[in-house]
Amino acid sequence: MKSKRVDLIEKIEGEAQVVYHYEADRVVFAEISFLTGRHIESILCGRPPLDALVINPRVCGICGHAHLIATVRALESCYPSVHLSEKSRIVRELTLSFELIQNHFKWFYLTVMPLLGMDPPLQRVALPSRVVGEMIALLAGQYPHNSYAIPGGIVGEITPIELSGVRERLNRIRRFFREFTLHTDPQDFLRCEHIEDLLEKNGDLPLSMQSIIDRGWDRLGRSHDRFIVFGGNSLFRSGKSMKTRIHKHLDLKYLAEERIEGSEAFNVFYRDKVYETGPLARALLMKTPLIKEAHRRFGDSIFSRILARVCEIPMLLQYAEELLDSIDLSQPAWIDPGGIPKEAEGVGIVEAARGSLIHRIWIEEGLIRRYEIVTPTQWNLGNGTPESPGVAQKGLMGLHRDDPAELVFKSFDICSACTTH
Repeated sequence: MKSKRVDLIEKIEGEAQVVYHYEADRVVFAEISFLTGRHIESILCGRPPLDALVINPRVCGICGHAHLIATVRALESCYPSVHLSEKSRIVRELTLSFELIQNHFKWFYLTVMPLLGMDPPLQRVALPSRVVGEMIALLAGQYPHNSYAIPGGIVGEITPIELSGVRERLNRIRRFFREFTLHTDPQDFLRCEHIEDLLEKNGDLPLSMQSIIDRGWDRLGRSHDRFIVFGGNSLFRSGKSMKTRIHKHLDLKYLAEERIEGSEAFNVFYRDKVYETGPLARALLMKTPLIKEAHRRFGDSIFSRILARVCEIPMLLQYAEELLDSIDLSQPAWIDPGGIPKEAEGVGIVEAARGSLIHRIWIEEGLIRRYEIVTPTQWNLGNGTPESPGVAQKGLMGLHRDDPAELVFKSFDICSACTTH
């Protein structure tokens, strides 16, 4: 017998609608739509290019910093020559890494654990969010929605006092991870290669992953097993993988968007295929041992997806520490790139918390003629057909009516605001 259920999914920086189609209590298809949009790309048209530095961070309240860095990279690629000091490059990398760390903590404690029936104390959510926000503000001047990165570098000088404040807070985040998320030092966690090494430890992460196994949910949410990472810093590798075969070269000419009927969102394809982006994709491209084993045993499931996301926290903490150790405060914060060209086009790419974020700009007669933003949720939450489903749709198909569809859906960390921008 056929039936359907309509769910309004909230707490995702907006909301989305999912229509589940059932046959014999199994999901045979799920239609995904985003019903509101703000049309930032249209707002940018006709404006001076540098206006994008103020407008684009407001695309999202969670990953606004990623939008800023993607914007400034797109603008810089329009200049004939832009030289960044190593100091300004490091500061940008630090603030972007801090935003990823904050988002990963928020997602795990505000989304995953409650959906597993494990409501964490408020401290688990508030402390890392607040402390990381302070770290970004020390380097960027404010948080959120800062516009401190400009073509040629950053606005303002970083002092030793501010750097010392960042280090102190980074140590607090490391202690938080060790005391609550996983009862081991973050660097020790990075040496884990087997799932049993993780599950035998204490902390919120092992308890959550064991709960998923105990409930028989460890293989739920398996999708196309195709992944894509466009990269954008010295930590993550770019490329795509299909059934563990890795191809390193990507070309944006094969990227295409398609409007979704009845939705404010666009589908996105690479060489006419849908791909999953995000921490699981990044971990498989980087061949992270623990995530490789999780993927081998559980596939591209909610187990692997959740574990990959939290695994990035200690990786980013170590990366941030290395960056702090290498910064030279005597270098200039900004190097004048000259006037922005009257006619140009450019691309800026970053790895945001949810995956690859791409900004494209076209400038004519000194004004923005066209602007395009491709967000991670467009990759993961595309709305296809039963014969050719999107990434999340494929993960939902086959679920029993009693399975945790919301957990599977939110394992992709949906953002309505970014998706519809």
